[in-house]
Amino acid sequence: MAKLFEPYQLQSITLKNRIVMAPMCMYSAEEDGRVTPFHLVHYATRAAGQAGLIIVEATGIVPEGRISSKDLGIWDDAHIEGLRQLVDSMKAYGAKTAIQLAHAGRKATVDGDIFAPSAIAFSDAYRTPQEMTLDDIAYVVEAFKQAAVRAAQAGFDALEIHAAHGYLLSEFLSPATNKRTDPYGGSQENRYRLLRQVIDVIRSVWTGPLLVRVSAEDYAEDGTTMEDFIVFSRWMKSQGVDLVDVSTGGVVEASIHAFPGYQVPHAETIKREAGIPTGAVGLITTAIQAEEILQNQRADLIFLARALLREPYWPLHAAKELRAEIQPPVQYVRGW
Repeated sequence: MAKLFEPYQLQSITLKNRIVMAPMCMYSAEEDGRVTPFHLVHYATRAAGQAGLIIVEATGIVPEGRISSKDLGIWDDAHIEGLRQLVDSMKAYGAKTAIQLAHAGRKATVDGDIFAPSAIAFSDAYRTPQEMTLDDIAYVVEAFKQAAVRAAQAGFDALEIHAAHGYLLSEFLSPATNKRTDPYGGSQENRYRLLRQVIDVIRSVWTGPLLVRVSAEDYAEDGTTMEDFIVFSRWMKSQGVDLVDVSTGGVVEASIHAFPGYQVPHAETIKREAGIPTGAVGLITTAIQAEEILQNQRADLIFLARALLREPYWPLHAAKELRAEIQPPVQYVRGW
């Protein structure tokens, strides 16, 4: 059987295949962060298309931590019911569900003050953030904890912490964006401190699968390196993280030479050197490409993004290409 369609045990849950829908912001929420009819159709369609795990887009743990005012939110109990409906719509088609908990840091575009480890703007197009105080940091840690509690109440199977793409947690991890001289800046251990605290508080209220998305390369001379993320990933494993979702870039403005599978070597290196399962992402578009990654043990799961925007039924076409059989929703048997 094609490895892409083998079940995968992710801590306490079994995925029916190795295909994961990566979190992608849809910018379609209500202004108060609530789920809309679009989300119910968008995610359920990919579940019907037979993705094994679906990760709901970056969801703001605090209002000021949203990328945009149209992001989903999980900072208030009023968000739980809509998220529960979203979970139910995906589970109806056999998909496992996750949600990405996020704080945009200096890349937030919402009204009001924005916050970051240091008062450095991402670019001329962005506002300059306020450097976070220790009280600000404690507030964010508690917000991640409460978001995890709400995610459990909504019925999600897994959580993903967003520590990539130049949002708050990755800003703390990178020396290019973190110029602090207190216990949250400088050394690897200090730059990792906030993520360590977030993982610990989430683990205090959440026992299910826990993923972390990282940007394993900043593409900048003063940024993080693969060596940093090997160390960080070892620490994550010791804290009970089950899988590292390995992306790159977005922390600072940079020229990135993107090509099919260009981020896979990062996932492969972290998997090998840190001894933790990884997810591969980044211009993975064909079944053969995905199968090669898995067969050569370069990663454990395949995270698809734009490919699933173009084709919600990508798993069906991949199964045909790999001569694997998958079970369609009963309503679609005649067509499949």
